[in-house]
Amino acid sequence: MGSTADKVSGYANEAAGNIKKNIGKAVGSDKMTVEGAIQELKGEAQVEVGKAKAAVKDGANKVADEINRKL
Repeated sequence: MGSTADKVSGYANEAAGNIKKNIGKAVGSDKMTVEGAIQELKGEAQVEVGKAKAAVKDGANKVADEINRKL
């Protein structure tokens, strides 16, 4: 998965998890609340993976540009 796809998927999981967590709280379902919180955290992690991939790609591109400039 690319960096953008990771971030989009992560934000979607964060939102879905947050909704699920809040519904769980509203209906008094500890199981749903915990599942939502876990999904939300998974989404946050996916977003960070996407950001890291983008940073690595940007860094690699800068190195490649510098090498090409010196050739």
